[in-house]
Amino acid sequence: MKEIIKKADILIEAIPYIRKFSDSTVVVKYGGSAMSSDKLKKSIIEDISMLKYLGVNIVVVHGGGNDITKALKKMNKETKFVNGLRVTDKETAKIAEMVLSGNISKSLVQDLQSQGLNAVGISGKDGNTLEVSKEIKDVDLGFVGKIDKVNTQLIETLLENNYIPVFSPIASDDDGNTFNINADYAASAIAAALKAQKLIFLTDTNGILKDPKDNSSVISQISKTQAIKYIEDETIHGGMIPKVQCSLEAIDEGVKSVHILDGNLPHSILLEIFTSKGCGTMMFKKEKDNE
Repeated sequence: MKEIIKKADILIEAIPYIRKFSDSTVVVKYGGSAMSSDKLKKSIIEDISMLKYLGVNIVVVHGGGNDITKALKKMNKETKFVNGLRVTDKETAKIAEMVLSGNISKSLVQDLQSQGLNAVGISGKDGNTLEVSKEIKDVDLGFVGKIDKVNTQLIETLLENNYIPVFSPIASDDDGNTFNINADYAASAIAAALKAQKLIFLTDTNGILKDPKDNSSVISQISKTQAIKYIEDETIHGGMIPKVQCSLEAIDEGVKSVHILDGNLPHSILLEIFTSKGCGTMMFKKEKDNE
């Protein structure tokens, strides 16, 4: 009976959050090692399903870098990264499309539909959802795309008809060239274009850490001003910098809050959204916005 009462208390704690986020839009960027664990994948699918059944509009944007690397290795193609971005020739871009829009997308769609939901896999090519051009960096990255515009009509049509769009970060330019896109950037741009209530990054870290050597030093809430200061003093450093910069861009474009969570923690999405304590880092624009 104590266990049943405890479960009831958890549900009651969630009521204000359910009321607040019902009929809102949440973009979930799914990536990291959680994609390679069937147990964690099941937990994430269950969380997304719960959100959908509670009336939240969900868009899933997925990565798949490890799977692309494995596919390239099987084809005896070398993998090279510059500042976290994969150097991509034409053949690599096609392989990335095959992996992302094929195996990964179809698997996620199937998993969501096994929960009784409607889901459909799309990419930036479908409905010309992402207009892209070549990413210009100090080093030529090849067919790595920079998002110039997000056309939301296809995504909004799917949401209005009760589908969960499962988005692969692949797009083409005006000349028909296929481009691979960083999934974090794609999720951020899509969330901004939709004016989403929340953007959730599932990562391999607990969130933003005040002490990089202490996994328990998670910063639970952080404003835009604080985040910029932490980048300047290198509290935020390395691979977390581009993720935070994506988050700040999304917030500037109207996303209410961005959450950086550990995808290896079972049910991290539900814990973050529907409990007062949360389990990761929530970023917001101003102090008064941290609700």
